[in-house]
Amino acid sequence: MKPKVAVIDYGLGNLRSVCKAFEACSADVDLIFGPEGLNGAQGLVLPGVGALGDCMDGLKACSLMDPVKGWIADDRPFFGVCLGFQALYDYSEEGNVSGLGIFPGSVKRFRLPGGLKVPHMGWNAIVLKNPSDPMAAGLVSGKDQFYFVHSYFVAPEEEEAVFFQTEYGIPFASGIKVGNCVATQFHPEKSQDKGLRLYKNFLNLVENH
Repeated sequence: MKPKVAVIDYGLGNLRSVCKAFEACSADVDLIFGPEGLNGAQGLVLPGVGALGDCMDGLKACSLMDPVKGWIADDRPFFGVCLGFQALYDYSEEGNVSGLGIFPGSVKRFRLPGGLKVPHMGWNAIVLKNPSDPMAAGLVSGKDQFYFVHSYFVAPEEEEAVFFQTEYGIPFASGIKVGNCVATQFHPEKSQDKGLRLYKNFLNLVENH
């Protein structure tokens, strides 16, 4: 049996590429538009590109804000991508909007030294904060690169939540892992073999939950 993954469609995001990437990793993928889509799902994915305010409006319109909170509170396997990472936190400077408030922290705009361009766009390396964790299997800390495109970054209050770290003028949290909740600022679905490896690691987590 393939692991069954629900991908939230709230009107934003590169859903096709996310779905195709998980399908390439041998997942059974369903796009969902409301709470009823969670029935039978083993893993939940929240992708997204654009502005956090639009993301929150979309989740509210789909009646999925509380179900997402409940899913993560129950420590069920969850993967947030880009906006799906930022949405987990209390507040964003982008539009001065509130997120889901699942974890303490805020989303801040890059204010960078040395004329570095914003948005941070393109390939960059990740440092693994816990390389022995199964989610890090097959990844090389400080060497493997993933694809980024963002002007805002998450500043978690809980340092122990940080699983990936990246340098772009400043060091910032490029991903977290809290229990079975994983989220990344970079786009695994655009990151070729290493991105697929990360999704495969998540599907192993789903199967072992």
